[in-house]
Parts: sequence; C-alpha cells; structure tokens
Amino acid sequence: MAAHRKTKQRPHTGTAARTAATLALAGAATAAALPGPAHADPAPTAAQVKARVDRLYREAEAATEQYNGAKEKAAATARSVDALRDEAARRTERLNTARQALGAYAAAQYRSSGIDPALQLALSSDPDQYLRRAAYVERAGERRATELRTVRRQVADVAQVRAEAAGQLRELAARRAALKEHKDTVRAKLAEARRLLARLTPAERAAFDASEGGRGDVHAGRGAPRGLTAAPGSRAAQAVAFAYTALGKPYVWGATGPSSFDCSGLTQAAWRAAGVSLPRTTYTQINAGRRVSRSELAPGDLVFFYSGISHVGLYIGNGRMIHAPRPGAPVRIAPIDQMPFAGATRVA
Repeated sequence: MAAHRKTKQRPHTGTAARTAATLALAGAATAAALPGPAHADPAPTAAQVKARVDRLYREAEAATEQYNGAKEKAAATARSVDALRDEAARRTERLNTARQALGAYAAAQYRSSGIDPALQLALSSDPDQYLRRAAYVERAGERRATELRTVRRQVADVAQVRAEAAGQLRELAARRAALKEHKDTVRAKLAEARRLLARLTPAERAAFDASEGGRGDVHAGRGAPRGLTAAPGSRAAQAVAFAYTALGKPYVWGATGPSSFDCSGLTQAAWRAAGVSLPRTTYTQINAGRRVSRSELAPGDLVFFYSGISHVGLYIGNGRMIHAPRPGAPVRIAPIDQMPFAGATRVA
C-alpha cells in the first residue's frame, strides 16, 4: 500500500494572516475579560459609616436652612400677590364706577345735543334762563373733563398694579421651584443616611447614637433648673426656660414647634416665647442681635456652628447649649465644643 503523506501546512500570508491575528487578539481579550473569583467591595467600618452619616446630616441641615429661607420668602411673595390682587380689584371697582358716571353723562349730552346752541338761544322764550343753563353746562363739562382725566389715570394705575402682580406671580413660581429643590435635597441626604445606618449592627448603632451626634441630656423639664448661670435679662431667661421645656422633643426638619423643631426653629420658638421675633434661618439669625465673643457668652445667646452657619443652639451657661441636633436625636443639652464654633449673637 502506498504511504499516506501528511498535508503540508502553509503559513498564513496577506489577508489570511491579518484575519488570524485579529482572531488571536480577540481571543486573548476575551480570556482576559473572563471573571475570576468574585471580590465584593469591603463593607465600610462603623467609623466610616459614622463619618459619612455625619457629613450627610450636616449637608441636610444646610439644605434645611435653605429650605426654611425659601419657604419664608415664598410665603411673603404669596402675601404680596394676594395684596396686589386685592388692590387691583379695588381700583377696578372705582374705575368702573367712574366709567359708569361718564357714560351716563355722555348719553345725556347725546340726547340734548341735537339742536345747535345758537338755535336753542334763538328759540328760547327766556334767553336769560338759557344763558344761565349754558354756563352751568360749561362748568359741568369742565368737571367731566377732570373726571375723564381721572379715569385715564385710574386705567393706567390698574394696568400697573396688574403688571406688578404678574411679576410677583413669576417670582412666586421661581421661589416654589427652589423650595422643591431644597426639599428634594434634604430628603435625598436623609434617605442616604438611613441607608448607611441600616448597615450597622445593633451594637454599632447604639455606639453611634451615644457618640458626638447623640450625646447629651434629653430629660424634659418644666423650666431651667436652679443653680444655673443667671441670664442677662428677663427675656433671655424666658427663652432659656422655654428651651428646657422642649428637651426630648423630636427633631423634624422645617419644624418650629410646639411638638417638634429643627435647630433654628427651636431658637426662634424660644425667643418668641420671650416676646422677641427672630428670623427663620441660621444665616439670618446670626445678624439678629449684637455679636459677642465666645468668652462673653451668657445664657440666652445664640451660638452658631460650621463655616456655612448651618447650625444654631441656645446657650445656657457653663459651656453648654440646648439644641435640636439632627433627625433621630431629640432636643437636648450638649457642650458647645461638640461642633466647630462659628460665632454668637446676643438677641436682647
């Protein structure tokens, strides 16, 4: 039998060589892309979770103060729109009354103007009486001309008020859009904080609640206990007394009492109980009185924290304050060195 000869393999050249190279590279890339043993991202430590949650709470509080400011401005703009609408309605009513009076006069003039005045004088049986009536009509005409100018001015005034109301409505829409944006930001930050906290074990969560964000006395009372540093005035004392009655009440962002508070809502409510009206937000409250240094602090002073003036508490003496810390941490007493000190204001 004849021996079978093995077919000789020819090297790839030209297009065939390029195709083979492409297939080889693709195979190598596919092999490199094949997953090896799965490596899950390491779970964050309790300390890392705390750091992230603290940052989210600070950012949420800053957004809360922006929300509070936007809400206050939106409410003021809404009141302005209502006032302008009422003013436009009143001016329109006066305008319509003036128009009706002019219309009645014009109709009377039309009915009596069919005969030429010279002919009326010639046909009159009492020329003197006619001339007296003519003089009266002339004076009445002058009054009507004045009334006509008044009507024209009223038309312009109504148009101006309506234009101003339209502008205020556009501003109100913009403020409400900003309000929604701040609200969405707060909710997103708090939701992310809750998600991170849910990853902690019960023991880790208890340690977090006992840490910087959760430390402090939360026992509610009827007023400031005896033996504390005296407030500089009766109003400051009243504000401090109110803050003590709020101990233990929950933090709710955007709340001003009486059952829950955010940080600036608490200080506003405390001083309102003392008969003093404070602005709504931290960044406006800091300008609501006389600035004082940390060494000058007295009970009733407002103490502010962080570079963005995003948190406020009510100083009660001995280096402590009453404040509404964050969601999940009710109104409590805490040291003022718990957070970066940014300034203080004495209201009264």
